Amino acid sequence: MDQLKHLLTKLIRSGAGRSRFVMAILGLSIAMVLILAAVQIQVNYNELLHGKRNQDSVANFLVVNKLLTDRNIGATALTGDEINDLKRQPFVQSVGLLTPSRFKASIQSNSERFPFFTEIAFESVPNEFIDVTNKDWRWDEGSNFVPVIVPNMFLDFYNFQFSFSQNLPQLTREVVKMIIFRINVYGPNGITSFNGRVVGFSDRVSSLLVPEEFMDWANQRMAGAGEAKPSRVIIRTADPGNPALVQYLRGHGLSTDADKTRFSRYRQVVDVVVNISGVTGLVMLLFALLIFTLFIQLTIASCSREIILLITLGAAPRQLEQFLMGRFFPPNIGIVVGALILITVFQYITYLYLKIMHIFISPGISVYTVSIALILLIVIWLVNRSSIRKHIGKTGLE
Repeated sequence: MDQLKHLLTKLIRSGAGRSRFVMAILGLSIAMVLILAAVQIQVNYNELLHGKRNQDSVANFLVVNKLLTDRNIGATALTGDEINDLKRQPFVQSVGLLTPSRFKASIQSNSERFPFFTEIAFESVPNEFIDVTNKDWRWDEGSNFVPVIVPNMFLDFYNFQFSFSQNLPQLTREVVKMIIFRINVYGPNGITSFNGRVVGFSDRVSSLLVPEEFMDWANQRMAGAGEAKPSRVIIRTADPGNPALVQYLRGHGLSTDADKTRFSRYRQVVDVVVNISGVTGLVMLLFALLIFTLFIQLTIASCSREIILLITLGAAPRQLEQFLMGRFFPPNIGIVVGALILITVFQYITYLYLKIMHIFISPGISVYTVSIALILLIVIWLVNRSSIRKHIGKTGLE
């Protein structure tokens, strides 16, 4: 047996072309790295979009309204069918109605040291869409206190524009939350006043928010009109940059904050790049397997006389098959392991780089990447075995 292996080793060395072997190994290595990299990039991509550590409590909520044009001025209310159709979309997790105030209101200072007065409008939204948690966020008819949530942009506007022009002091969030002001609600029977206070700041909705209970009470008692259809809704979505979401809004004449959906085009570019990488890797894998198969065929063909002689002298074709598999398949294991190690190193480097920017992916490669590597290794083993068995059989029949 040892003499047979020694003789076969000499035959393979003399029949195999080193350049062809190196070319086959190099092509297979590049193809393997491209395919596994494409799989890992797709896994990272999905983790960036849907991972809990990367969820954005602001960007994942979009305020949607009809796009105002010359044709729909005064008719921008959303119908029940339009809202229900929006709820049925796969990229929408939930929909909340933004209820506007249909009554006149104003706020004014209770202090002569810091006088101000302005007319104002409120909105309300279901509590599940509010990003402020405060024990004071409640109201009933027996309460004289109305909590208010203010957009951060309002405070920025006051501190960096309005306060300078009016010679007023700048205010921090903590100071604003301490200020008690008067809310005046105008109705058919006169003015009803409440104490108000800012209980939180939000980036989700760019309007002054009050509890739904207060809004329903005030609209019913002070507006004196029938129920108005909502003109804006807030939706929760797992991916505000989803091209399908952007296409739906555009196709139905709806608009939202462009900053939150501007990554839609970038996503399409990334999808194309990832798909091209995967397809390129698959094509290269097919060519590499073809080259490797041809290399095996040429090696066996160059030693055909010697193999016929060995079979005539009693060597079993199965022994020849096992020997050739032992010569040609182990390098493929090294290629797969090397590709996995290379991708693991790049994955960890990418993890450290993104972590600095507070963007999180897994520090190690995905189980999907390892699974695809094992599947490809099995495919290579089957191709090698089939090619060796086929051409040994042909040579033995000659």
